Amino acid sequence: MSDIIQLLPDHVANQIAAGEVVQRPASVVKELLENAIDAGSTNIKLLLKDAGKTLIQVIDNGKGMSATDARMCFERHATSKIQKAEDLFNLSTKGFRGEALASIAAIAHVELKTKQENEELGTSIKIEGSKIISQDFISTSKGTSIAVKNLFYNIPARRNFLKSDTVETRHIIDEFQRVALAHPTISFLMHHNNNEVYHLKSSNLRKRIVSVFGAKMNEKLVPINEQTDILSIEGFVAKPEFSKRKRGEQFFFVNNRFIKSSYLNHAVVNAFDGLLEQGSHPSYFLYLTVPANTIDINIHPTKTEIKFDNEKALYAMLRATVKHSLGQYNVAPLLDFNRDANLDTPYHLNTSTKSTKTPLISVDPDFNPFKNESHKEVHTPLKGLQHKESWESLYTSLASTDEEKQTELFENQQEVKAQKTFQIQRKYLLSSIKSGVVLINQSLAHQRILYEEFLESITVKEANSQQLLFPVRISFSSAEIEMIYTIKTELENAGFSFDDFTKDSVTIKGIPISVTESKITIILEELLSDIDLEVPNASFSHFDIMAKSFAKTLSIKTGTQLSEIEQEGLVNDLFSCKEPTTSPFGKPTFKTLTINEIDNLFNS
Repeated sequence: MSDIIQLLPDHVANQIAAGEVVQRPASVVKELLENAIDAGSTNIKLLLKDAGKTLIQVIDNGKGMSATDARMCFERHATSKIQKAEDLFNLSTKGFRGEALASIAAIAHVELKTKQENEELGTSIKIEGSKIISQDFISTSKGTSIAVKNLFYNIPARRNFLKSDTVETRHIIDEFQRVALAHPTISFLMHHNNNEVYHLKSSNLRKRIVSVFGAKMNEKLVPINEQTDILSIEGFVAKPEFSKRKRGEQFFFVNNRFIKSSYLNHAVVNAFDGLLEQGSHPSYFLYLTVPANTIDINIHPTKTEIKFDNEKALYAMLRATVKHSLGQYNVAPLLDFNRDANLDTPYHLNTSTKSTKTPLISVDPDFNPFKNESHKEVHTPLKGLQHKESWESLYTSLASTDEEKQTELFENQQEVKAQKTFQIQRKYLLSSIKSGVVLINQSLAHQRILYEEFLESITVKEANSQQLLFPVRISFSSAEIEMIYTIKTELENAGFSFDDFTKDSVTIKGIPISVTESKITIILEELLSDIDLEVPNASFSHFDIMAKSFAKTLSIKTGTQLSEIEQEGLVNDLFSCKEPTTSPFGKPTFKTLTINEIDNLFNS
């Protein structure tokens, strides 16, 4: 039998290696920024076009490279950072494997310009798919400029897997923020499609955090500082009242390198024990310095995971330090001996079986003080739960394609509308039907109702907008402002009206009629987070994500007491939906329990 094992050609090996190093444009940004930092730069510029798909260019004022080094840097496993295996355990630089530039050059058009300070001329090299097209001497300034064009041009399948420009830009901004936060003394400039996104001047740590995340961040920060023989901790945590529903602003840096560590994150969360609402996550910017020989950073291709020699000791020290700072700056709750106990809610009203009643507004337009007539109470149902009497005209399709099931579901829906409903544990609505009972999840059902209403108003109808008497100015980070601006048209279609955009704030003068002014910030924050997590490619997807996000944020929550009219309105609105069986996120809105299934519960 002939031999079948053979060495791969270099260009194929480089493309395979690129699969580990370069997952998306943000991967290239990370590698190029880290190279610029390793070159001793004090000023770094990042220029992007089309979320990095067309152009990623990094320009620095570092020490530059000689003509030979400029050529060698594109070879696999060619590096100036290590000479022997032992050096892997005493690293002080960002890159060290010598894979990044070789991998990038294998899947893009790359143009490098570089010059050392003591040289009269610099070097220019052009590479396409690992092939050197040209190498010349040029006149250029000190430092290095590297432009990566047409990423994945020779691997169309990989290019097709890239997400929308909004999502890819978000990933790039994440990488940019991590590098910028790790090096506050370096100036950074970021432009996207000729628009300035960040202009970060050399500063201290606190100013860098505020310049990245907006002026409002300054009031949220609690300083952290602890020095020991095995660990140095500095940085900031956000006050508990500024905690978020999503894990967003959570940054660990070890020896100026951004890392991810669920173990250390648990230590910080543990330090906030008793200070956070359920489901909330603290924000933090923590910088750990440990001896280089006590960590291993060579265990993951992206170098974001680190193995520590003494994890348990680090955990205990980190938890104690954060807890001490929270107490030192009076963030921990104090006993209030001056509180008036008469203002407390009575204990018997705090149980799950009893609740305080919402005061009812009584209005009688025909009231005449000279007649002896009793007033009639007028109940105002929850917004979005009003009864639609002509629901049949809105009921156009069902999720099931089976005709018998459609007929049965249709009959059940009509019967549910006619039956009295009961609220269970302020979470479910129970109603009797001919075949048994139906149990409705009130929150998921309301999500479905709001989702279809928002989607229709965004895509079909002209959205109704209510003008604010006083425009609301909301602060965001530069990255969030950039993202809001990219979906400005979709938001306006939904009913938002904008007055002014700045680098760290947006002024809103109109909102959808179903949104209250107090919910504006929450809705926009949730929307930005949802866009981060979703995978939009088509233009319609942004509308869909927006409708889902609005529905999730504004829907009634578990624990909300509903009146009989509100329960009736919720049931009727649900079964007027086009797809009443599931929530916008694919969860069932109701379950039917037949008589036989109920009988089996008692016969088993």
